[in-house]
Amino acid sequence: MSVAVVAHCDWSIDRKKRWMCVAVCRGTGWIISAPEPVGDTADLIPRLRRRGETDGALLMGFDFPIGLPEAYGRASGLADFRSALRNFGSGQYERWFDVAEHRDEISIHRPFYPMRPGGTQRQHLFDALNIESGSDLLRRCERSTADRGDACMLFWTLGGNQVGKAAITGWREIIIPNLDDVVLWPFDGTLSELVKPGATIVAETYPGDVYGQLGIPRRPVWSKRQQSGRRSVGTHLLRWLANRPHVDGKAVEEMIHDGFGVDKSGEDQFDAIIGLLGMIDVVEGRRAEGAPTTQDVMTWEGWILGQQNSTTEATHLKVG
Repeated sequence: MSVAVVAHCDWSIDRKKRWMCVAVCRGTGWIISAPEPVGDTADLIPRLRRRGETDGALLMGFDFPIGLPEAYGRASGLADFRSALRNFGSGQYERWFDVAEHRDEISIHRPFYPMRPGGTQRQHLFDALNIESGSDLLRRCERSTADRGDACMLFWTLGGNQVGKAAITGWREIIIPNLDDVVLWPFDGTLSELVKPGATIVAETYPGDVYGQLGIPRRPVWSKRQQSGRRSVGTHLLRWLANRPHVDGKAVEEMIHDGFGVDKSGEDQFDAIIGLLGMIDVVEGRRAEGAPTTQDVMTWEGWILGQQNSTTEATHLKVG
């Protein structure tokens, strides 16, 4: 089976900061388009499907969490992540997406906290959810690696790197409205199992991991928020393209040379491309999918596409 379109969406709660980069399969190669605004999410999937030149699968990557900490999942009494998505927003979980404003509002049925700073502590969250520490609210793929520290907890909604509100908008706009029409990697299977004609596959991505995959160093220190910083690491993206002559990146080469311009959207466009390159490498078998087939990952937590663990091996997927 084959993949016809790969799209990576750099997500944000601010719709103006949502950018995507798309690669369309042509023959045995790819044509990468320039980054573009994600636009209306209500018709995003059909818009991307129409770009394919074959009836192959659409693979969509989003850099918001897709999964729940196992400790929370077990405490919820729900069966698995898909079941949870079907329940959130109704019944006992009617207010699940409403961020708690006060510590007394936190519960299994309303776990996001706080709405705003001021007199708030992570301990309030731990106490209300009856957990011992923040590590219990981290999925395995979010825990520290040799290249980075722990990610931010899903349910804690303060700080520059918080992901909770991004997950809320992503689940409500992308996944839940299309739950019957998409397959979720890795919950529903490996990519080789999910790639079928007409399939739409949704996967979690993390451009920060792909930096290392592309050989982008952490030192000397550079900032993706600055045009000069993006320009300084552009050689690594250009080398990726040069080493893959079957990938047509003409539409993005000048942008890479330029550091994606002076506009504030430059960092979002940069990450949209970075994530796409990482996804293509997984589709082509240059990099393993990464997800361990353990019960916690497959039932509740999910995984970040391409993030490695010691048991994974690469599997080549046909493109076209």
